[in-house]
Amino acid sequence: MTKSELIEAVSAKVTNFSRKDIEVIVDTLFDSMSASLSKGDKVEIRGFGSFKIKERDGRQGRNPKSGENIFIESKKVPFFKAGKEIRERINNSK
Repeated sequence: MTKSELIEAVSAKVTNFSRKDIEVIVDTLFDSMSASLSKGDKVEIRGFGSFKIKERDGRQGRNPKSGENIFIESKKVPFFKAGKEIRERINNSK
């Protein structure tokens, strides 16, 4: 599902708001989540899952084009852990 598909799905269910209003709400939601993760906070949505930042250590890698060994710097990456309800929904949707 893309962001525009999400906006369409919400606007189909919520008829009190215009599509533009729903777009602002979805953008604000994602911006707030991104800001929290940028600060190092955890974002938890009950029944769906949680997002947190994990630190990846630096490591030795290889340039696939030249075969040259390179060092890959440590970095922070977002990590998503699905909640129990969403895992059950996915596994029971067969």
